[in-house]
Amino acid sequence: MIRKCLFPAAGYGTRFLPATKAMPKEVMPIVNKPLIQYGVEEALEAGMHDIAIVTGRGKRALEDHFDVSYELEHQINGTDKEAYLADIRRLMDQCTFSYTRQKEMKGLGHAILTGETLIGREPFGVILADDLCDGNSDGVMAQMARIYAKYRCSVVAIEEVPQDQIEKYGVIAGSEIEDGLFMISDMVEKPSPEEAPSNLAIIGRYILTPDIFDILRETPPGRGGEIQITDALLTQAKRNMVLAYKFKGRRFDCGSVAGFIEATNYYYERMRDDG
Repeated sequence: MIRKCLFPAAGYGTRFLPATKAMPKEVMPIVNKPLIQYGVEEALEAGMHDIAIVTGRGKRALEDHFDVSYELEHQINGTDKEAYLADIRRLMDQCTFSYTRQKEMKGLGHAILTGETLIGREPFGVILADDLCDGNSDGVMAQMARIYAKYRCSVVAIEEVPQDQIEKYGVIAGSEIEDGLFMISDMVEKPSPEEAPSNLAIIGRYILTPDIFDILRETPPGRGGEIQITDALLTQAKRNMVLAYKFKGRRFDCGSVAGFIEATNYYYERMRDDG
């Protein structure tokens, strides 16, 4: 039902300097697989075959990763090392990849608006590769796609966060209409613990209806002088309906060094257990 998934990937990754001085943070590996590849696999599992990536200067490695490497593939042709490329070849066979550049960093809302040329006028997923999610049996985006199929409105993924972490997130208030599913009445971007309407924080998974682009064009810069997707979603919630889904699974904040190490250890142990 939803064919396209947008990956905002133009950020500088300053928390990982000097590693990200010449390497996009989205291709930093969790064990042996780049962060963004986990996200594309999650999108494909949800039936999203058209992958749209918003990049910036110095991000060519993203395009190269999802392309044929003739020299490398010639060198390992016929060896047991070919098996290491099985997953990325499957993605390249089953997905189409398109790219556009965000010329200046003006917030997640601006990054999503930059992707309009790749998305057009249809509902779409958004995955922030920094948030690595391991679903229980289904990926988080597949779980959200089922909610969209029922309600046909924008859906954001949420999780409970500790009070001392609240200031890092957009936070929602709303009424629970199903187990773990809330109709949003308010959203606050990076509130203080005292201002936060709840401890339900938005994480890097969205399904958005295309009217979000028109709303983003109308949205003035908010906190930090950036165009906030939270502000646009609140407008959308007031005009129609936006749902927040408490997803099933585990999320790793790979935008932080601690979360990145935690995810690496988790996936390494799982790889060892799988043999």
